[in-house]
Amino acid sequence: MSAPTSYADRVDVGALVTTRVREPGQVARLAEARTRPTGLVGSTGRLMLVAADHPARGALGAGSDPMAMAHRGELLGRLAAALERPGVDGVLGTPDILDDLLLMGALEGKVVIGSMNRGGLAGTVFELDDRFTAYDAEQIERSGFQGGKMLVRIDPDDHASVATLEACARAVGDLADRGLMAMVEPFLSHRVDGRVRNDLSTDAVVRSAAVGAGLGRASAHTWLKLPVVDDMDPVLDSTTLPVLLLGGEVSADQEAQFARWKRTLTHPQVRGMVVGRSLLYPPDGDVAAAVDTVLEMM
Repeated sequence: MSAPTSYADRVDVGALVTTRVREPGQVARLAEARTRPTGLVGSTGRLMLVAADHPARGALGAGSDPMAMAHRGELLGRLAAALERPGVDGVLGTPDILDDLLLMGALEGKVVIGSMNRGGLAGTVFELDDRFTAYDAEQIERSGFQGGKMLVRIDPDDHASVATLEACARAVGDLADRGLMAMVEPFLSHRVDGRVRNDLSTDAVVRSAAVGAGLGRASAHTWLKLPVVDDMDPVLDSTTLPVLLLGGEVSADQEAQFARWKRTLTHPQVRGMVVGRSLLYPPDGDVAAAVDTVLEMM
């Protein structure tokens, strides 16, 4: 299958804007009427989500292109192409993106996870003060979505981390009260030359997973979203919570990346994947082929 020249050709941006201007209530009506999934996982017990919440944090790069995700029509077209593939269960995104996908009719029967704390803008001095500037639990429930995701970056040298921890703990509880998934994505982080870098050593990921699992006043609905590191056994041995693998950055050696994911998916704690840029902007440009390759591992 050859990739189209531009995925933006799949999206009528003018129609989306017109609806937003003339019928803004259509978003809520479509959310109410849409067919909802019967559960978080299918018969395989796995959950496959595509992620597109990066732009709201000002993180627009994919691979070697620092502005790859800046063209909204192109991004929406790539998301629609991924969501059409049999086996893709749903999507993770911010309100602007999920509202567009609702208007496009792309969320029927899909698991939809709302991204919650996007205030830690990439490259800013306040990046680790990751405030809740997108969804809250109330709106996720009102929209009929299946859960909310939060990023928890912990820098031992930055006081802002504790405010993020407290806010995320509150959100975990608010989602649990409503019977909704709390997807917690924890990292130990440090500033290197002024920029935030996540520590992907095995010990650091184990520690961050332990902290993330303990957030909130209930854990029954908490899932962890964790990066794939070289030695995943200690990471997965550290928790009994369901784990979703984080796809991470676009890799120049996609075959090696896929091989690591396949090995890790054999662990019983691992119940699926959340992949964004790696599938939406693959090196060869073919979204459908990249998605199908990952689905064969599930």
